[in-house]
Amino acid sequence: MRTSKGEVPAVPEAGAPRGLAEPIIHLTNVHKIYGSGEDEVRALQGISLTLDPGDFVAIMGPSGSGKSTLMHILGCLDVPTEGDYLLAGTSVSQMSPRALARVRNRRVGFVFQSFNLLPRSSLARNVELPLLYAGIGRVERRERAVKALQKVGLAERARSLPSQLSGGQRQRVAIARALVNDPSIVLADEPTGNLDSKTGQEILALFGELHTQGHTVILVTHDSNVASRADKIVQIVDGRIANGNEA
Repeated sequence: MRTSKGEVPAVPEAGAPRGLAEPIIHLTNVHKIYGSGEDEVRALQGISLTLDPGDFVAIMGPSGSGKSTLMHILGCLDVPTEGDYLLAGTSVSQMSPRALARVRNRRVGFVFQSFNLLPRSSLARNVELPLLYAGIGRVERRERAVKALQKVGLAERARSLPSQLSGGQRQRVAIARALVNDPSIVLADEPTGNLDSKTGQEILALFGELHTQGHTVILVTHDSNVASRADKIVQIVDGRIANGNEA
């Protein structure tokens, strides 16, 4: 299935029956190269990877292994230098920058280690941001933001500021923001890195719930305890997949 350069691919919705849809992610011999000549850095070297809708995957590797570069490509924040990336059957390399931005906004939810919340905005306004970029009206934005906060147990704190929350609560807000557009893919980069172990386990349990609801969940981590919560572990070493066995 292919679309024109200006169209967003028809990514399977969260909750779609597994085994009935084409792969949601299919990478073939993907390379990512920065610089040239003596300054050339090969961040990814021949990555091939297939994920089905609803997969729960951990991408593991030490610092500098290429796992963050791979996440950027999977989330359409960057494109391969060589090779092909099919998102629900559509080549990312054939999308215009505007189409890539729409995919990021509507189809992929991002969760980062540092939360990235606006300190002077309420939780509801923080969660609304992807909807604002998508051109959704004010009333619908607020309704969907509160509903997303409800999913992470913080609806009653919708008017609070991030500074009034614990680290775990702030990460829950970041997850709500990632969910507000009902993405098919949730990409989380070291989501428990700034949390204590108990709170980290609570956040990982929440990702497990998202997986149960049908979201494709991808955790990027260097922590084997975090990776063990996934159904499949992909190990990245020196820009290559060292293994891709199911956990």
